[in-house]
Amino acid sequence: MKAWLATLAGLLLWSCVILPTPARAADVPGSDLQISVLTFGPGEIYWERFGHNAILVRDTRTGSAIAYNYGIFDFNQKNFFLNFARGYMIYRIAADSLSSDLAMYREAGRSVTEQVLNLTPAQRLNLRHFLRWNARPENARYRYDYFVSNCSTRVRDALNSALGGSLQKQLQPRTAPLGHSYRFEAVRLISPDLLLGLAMDIALGPAADRPLTIWQESFVPMVLSQALNTIHTENSQGKAEPLVSSETTLLAGRLPAAPKQPPQLLGLFLIIGLGFAASLLILGDNRYKAVRLAFTLLATAYALFCGIGGLILAALWGLTQHWGGWYNENLLLLNPLILFLIPSWIAHVHGRPASGFARWLSALIALLAMGGLLLHLLPGCYQDNLHWIALLLPIHLALTLNLFRRRARALG
Repeated sequence: MKAWLATLAGLLLWSCVILPTPARAADVPGSDLQISVLTFGPGEIYWERFGHNAILVRDTRTGSAIAYNYGIFDFNQKNFFLNFARGYMIYRIAADSLSSDLAMYREAGRSVTEQVLNLTPAQRLNLRHFLRWNARPENARYRYDYFVSNCSTRVRDALNSALGGSLQKQLQPRTAPLGHSYRFEAVRLISPDLLLGLAMDIALGPAADRPLTIWQESFVPMVLSQALNTIHTENSQGKAEPLVSSETTLLAGRLPAAPKQPPQLLGLFLIIGLGFAASLLILGDNRYKAVRLAFTLLATAYALFCGIGGLILAALWGLTQHWGGWYNENLLLLNPLILFLIPSWIAHVHGRPASGFARWLSALIALLAMGGLLLHLLPGCYQDNLHWIALLLPIHLALTLNLFRRRARALG
């Protein structure tokens, strides 16, 4: 009996020596890391209107919590404003402590939401290695683009790489809601600053109106946050599970939520355009010099708006890398040629008839504006600018009619 027990004890001891012992979870590299996505709500300053996001890496072993923020810029950067105007913007990634980020966003009154991700230990470790490498001074800078290389797309792409392309594979085939485009999202988010929203809307060309996939629309941090809740991934055992394991509001924020859609301007712009055109027709057909002066002031102000605006649109297309403003059909409405008509309106104050050059140039400008309407109606033309046509086309027609009426009165 003793011999049997001794043999059994020897076998047990031998098995402990030669058989592998399963590794404890805490010993697996990356198991002490937790990866989250932080989504920051819109702020009050115009560049904060689009929201922000970051990747948070918590280390349960050391207690550190580092937020990796893309989209960092510096007004003091050499030639910052010149490069901004050219569309050649160099931004960077920064690694900040979670506590400092929360303090800054709490002071700004912005909301902060954390989504903890179900990543395998290896994926967590690889992602931290990449972020640490990316945050080094020699690697931190990158070429910024509003729509395809901003804070959100950089977060999205880093997660997609850690997931082996699974994020793009699930989001790319899904189309965004009907009507959602780069213009829709950009104007929607900036619209609390009305003038900036209008300027952005008129400056964007047809490339900003192409239908988007959810992958493309996730250039908006809040859209990416919603999309992550629909993603599934495989755990270490190969079983499918939601990518987001939990979602927590770290800061509620005190600012209102972003508008759900951009302003609907077609009806309002049509009323303004028709009213302005009618005013020009009434003021321009008057024998009193003071009234003619009022017409000239309105017509000249309109010419300066269209002419200078058209020169800016032309410069965006021909001189910059702001591809969202290329091929802008609003150039048919904001026509720089209208600046050559200002002398004819000044002459109108003194009751002089319009020259033949002014009449036919005005007719050409109005014809090009009508071409913008016809172009908008053609199938395959994407640019969403009908509201601008409704505003500006009636005014161009009224100014042209005024010039021809002046010629008719001079002959009569």
